[in-house]
Amino acid sequence: MVANKPICNSELQPILERSHRFCIDKEEAYLKSNDWTEEALKKLTEEDADAIEFCQKNLGYFISYENLFSTWLGKGKDFGVANVRDAISAFNRLISENYKQIFENIFDTLQTGLSKLGDSAGSQTKAINDLIQLIKDIPTNGNQDYDVLGFIYEYLIGNFAANAGKKAGEFYTPHEVAILMSEIVANHLKDKEKIEIYDPTSGSGSLLINIGRSVAKHISNKDNIKYYAQELKENTYNLTRMNLVMRNILPDNILTRNADTLEEDWPYFDDTDPERTYNLVYVDAVVSNPPYSQNWDSENKEFDPRYERFGLAPKGKADYAFLLHDLYHVKPNGIMAIILPHGVLFRGGEEEKIRRNLIEENHIDAIIGLPANIFFGTGIPTIIMILRQKRENTDVLIVDASKGFVKEGKNNRLRARDIKKITDAVINRTDEPKFSRKVERDEIRKNEYNLNIPRYVDSSDDAESWDIYASMFGGIPNSEIDGLSKFWDAFPSLRNQIFKSDDTPYSSLAVEDIKQTITDNVDVKSFISQFNGAFSDFSSYLYRELIENMLTVKVAQEENQISEDIFRCLTNIPLIDKYQAYQVLDDQWSKTATDLEVIQTEGFEATRKVDPNMVIKKKDGKDVEVQDGWIGRVIPFELVQQTLLKKRTG
Repeated sequence: MVANKPICNSELQPILERSHRFCIDKEEAYLKSNDWTEEALKKLTEEDADAIEFCQKNLGYFISYENLFSTWLGKGKDFGVANVRDAISAFNRLISENYKQIFENIFDTLQTGLSKLGDSAGSQTKAINDLIQLIKDIPTNGNQDYDVLGFIYEYLIGNFAANAGKKAGEFYTPHEVAILMSEIVANHLKDKEKIEIYDPTSGSGSLLINIGRSVAKHISNKDNIKYYAQELKENTYNLTRMNLVMRNILPDNILTRNADTLEEDWPYFDDTDPERTYNLVYVDAVVSNPPYSQNWDSENKEFDPRYERFGLAPKGKADYAFLLHDLYHVKPNGIMAIILPHGVLFRGGEEEKIRRNLIEENHIDAIIGLPANIFFGTGIPTIIMILRQKRENTDVLIVDASKGFVKEGKNNRLRARDIKKITDAVINRTDEPKFSRKVERDEIRKNEYNLNIPRYVDSSDDAESWDIYASMFGGIPNSEIDGLSKFWDAFPSLRNQIFKSDDTPYSSLAVEDIKQTITDNVDVKSFISQFNGAFSDFSSYLYRELIENMLTVKVAQEENQISEDIFRCLTNIPLIDKYQAYQVLDDQWSKTATDLEVIQTEGFEATRKVDPNMVIKKKDGKDVEVQDGWIGRVIPFELVQQTLLKKRTG
């Protein structure tokens, strides 16, 4: 998964500029919250030793007034690319000694990329000014989950990855895959008050961020999560640090290393006193998406404590080397999730030996087969393997999730319903035909430790058949009617009302108006009544949760709470796919969550505000952004028209 295209290029500049602005705005907001006035901020210079010490102690860095974002905006045409270079140089010079690991050289990629914005200082200045104008209205001081800058960052990283070819696999895990892993890991950790998580091949840091966000739903204080990250490539390592810093994670909770995970493992120590500060890193959860099947130097690794219990991965395929590294750093009651190529399930040689030892030592908890083309830059089949240090059960849950996705462009994407279904199967260890199955260790032994998913879960579609007799002479094959058994189980009297049999393998229609017969059927009416009864209080429930409690509802947790209520209502209702119902909820939830976060951030007054409706139109052959009327910030005009301005009749 190595490509020649460098990650440091102009496509990343909007991401880097947003990161730089975040650090600037964070300092300005912090000082204002500590009673610094606008006039006091203007005296914020490198000559003010007390101010420098105050900022370094609480933020980890210091930025003078001349380098604040608001100051840059005020310079107008006097602002140039040299100002950015000077600001980056000053930032590096004024980092606290205690936080150099987090902030030192974090903007090197931005510094290098400035020259790629144009052939001259003038063109570079114009490009920088365009970027500044682009990001100036983005809020960076929201509360709740109203993390606008963070979401923009991840959106841009994702779009960059989509266009970066094979290079994307080195630094980005698709958001939906990260969410899937996060929900499984978070459920395992939900009863802990303090949590440490680690990604040894961190890339952009998206896996860690999503794990942290999912875990934060279950604990009272998100500042009780500590993040460990290690990344080999320096530019990608900077993305990790930027992403973590931009999520308002406390500097003390961020521990990062720019190093080779397989060659330089993480016994954490202070370089000035290595003997007394030596401390191996053991964490509650390890998550990783390492490079697939890369070469590695396995020489003299036989007695490495990471590998000596299980075996050495072959030199040409480091997949199990990464897996064993991850497992080594998991606490006894911890969990790990790793993305690997499908071949690790059945390849022979040393990999078979490692697989056997992992199974016999009872570490493999679940295997999830993902759809093809789910990752940027590679179409090879991939899996997620869930492992634990200690388990009560001895079976392995195998999930074939290869059929659940939606196609977007060249890639496939997991839907919310797919993520929820997989997560529930892993958490509840459910057996479901053609989807998931618990496989006992003896069966795996009989298959010589081959874990290839089709050996255990057959997700293939039933072969299509044609009844030639019925095609030639008429009649409805009873075998085809039998195939609709779930409907006859739900409506026991309906089959005999619609079809009549003549003691042959075929039936004929018993009625002319099939639709009316179904509508009038007593079992169908009972089903409709049961469904309506199950959801009779649902509207009132939503009103209480989302309207009466709009200022206090915990937005990050609410979707899950509503989905649990929907699933409860559907418990005794046949035919309806609860995961399809969940998808309907999720499709609407992003809008609902955004509205709630806006109200909680800006106050209820935001519901009365309107914003310009900006659209792209052609003008002189060019795309130009122009205003086309107004839109409600929270409440759509159409809703106001339907409820308050509806035409009276009579």
